[in-house]
Amino acid sequence: MMGRAVLRNALMSPRKIRGMANLIKGKNVGSATAMLSCLPKKSARILYKLVLSAVANAENKGRVDVDSLVIENCFVDNGPILKRMMTRSMGRANRIQHRTSHITVLVSEKGN
Repeated sequence: MMGRAVLRNALMSPRKIRGMANLIKGKNVGSATAMLSCLPKKSARILYKLVLSAVANAENKGRVDVDSLVIENCFVDNGPILKRMMTRSMGRANRIQHRTSHITVLVSEKGN
C-alpha cells in the first residue's frame, strides 16, 4: 500500500528543501522522522509534517504496518515566484524574487 502527501506553494526556495529531501529518500519512516525532528532547519520541520501526513494517508487507505513503511520518493518542484520590489538609493528599485516550492512525499511498504 502506498501513501502520498503533497504540499503546494511552500514559502521556501526549492534549493533549500532539496538537500533535506535527499537525506530522507529511501529511509525507514521511523529513522527519517527521528532525524528530521532533531535538525534545526525550517525545511526539516516542513518535511517532518509531510512525512507524518503521508504515513497517516497510507494507514487510512488500507491495512498497513506503519513500522514497515519506507520513504520511496521525495521530490521538490518549483512553485510560482512571488515578485516584489525593494527600494534602493537614488530613487531606484530592485526586484526581489520569493521562490516557492511544491513538495511530494511517497511512502510504501518495504516489500513493494
